[in-house]
Amino acid sequence: MILTVTLNTALDITYRVPSLRAGASHRVSEVLERPGGKGVNVARVLAALGHEVTVTGFSGGPTGRVLRDRLTEVPRVTDALVPVSGATRRTVTLVGDRTGATTHLNEPGPHIAHAEWSAFQEVYEDLLASASAVALCGSLPPGVPVGAYAGLCRTARAARVPVLLDTSGAALRRGVAGRPDFLKPNTEELAELTGSHEPLRATQDARRRGAGTVIASLGAEGLLAVTPEGRWRATPPAPLTGNPTGAGDAAVAGLLSALVEHRPWPERLIRATALSAATVLSPTAGDFDRAAYDRFLTTVTVTGVATAA
Repeated sequence: MILTVTLNTALDITYRVPSLRAGASHRVSEVLERPGGKGVNVARVLAALGHEVTVTGFSGGPTGRVLRDRLTEVPRVTDALVPVSGATRRTVTLVGDRTGATTHLNEPGPHIAHAEWSAFQEVYEDLLASASAVALCGSLPPGVPVGAYAGLCRTARAARVPVLLDTSGAALRRGVAGRPDFLKPNTEELAELTGSHEPLRATQDARRRGAGTVIASLGAEGLLAVTPEGRWRATPPAPLTGNPTGAGDAAVAGLLSALVEHRPWPERLIRATALSAATVLSPTAGDFDRAAYDRFLTTVTVTGVATAA
């Protein structure tokens, strides 16, 4: 079982409009609603790849009940969310069909009481006992300590469960001190963490700060991985036009699935890059185009070198 942690779960609502224009009134052509938050998105992709996944984090209020109801519709995903008194947030994405332009509105999430945070940590420790890997994903809701991810990383490492961290801002700066096995930032997050806008230098600096391996999302240019085993760069075959929502989460799912299957690093990066690219091409934000994914598996290129033994 792969465990994904989403402390700030959300009900994702997508509105599609013919053309998205600031300050204008829009007629909505389609409304999509489904459980979300970064770790939930990762779980959905992992399940589509055939893996058993458990989702934990927080859920509360009417929005939380809808989220949990929708989770029951996803095969191979087990709900282990911890109930809270506050209401789960909503995220709204506006998508313009003609240009693919997107606008995101993200609510802050419920306030988590000290007792609720303590209850989650107990559930988390119990779930680690049967986990083959864990992903800690997304923002922290109000009330959760800013150093929460560092503690969760240490707990996973003590349980000998490989842990991947995918967050940003203060949660990232504090979380890397927990020495996650894998860190998956984008270039902006890397620059904020290290002060460097040069990807290779920034990834190396992030490793010095505590991460075992750093896999940097370079947007349309693919992925860069700096690991104890070597350094590799994965590149999609051509620039893509589409909706990038969820592309980073799909990459995390690709990395985790290949990790638990004991694939070598070049194969992990090919899978992660192919999934990310196929997500950009999907008509539904956060899903991936299966045919495109199969095609990208044979066209993504990887360059790099393994560290000499």
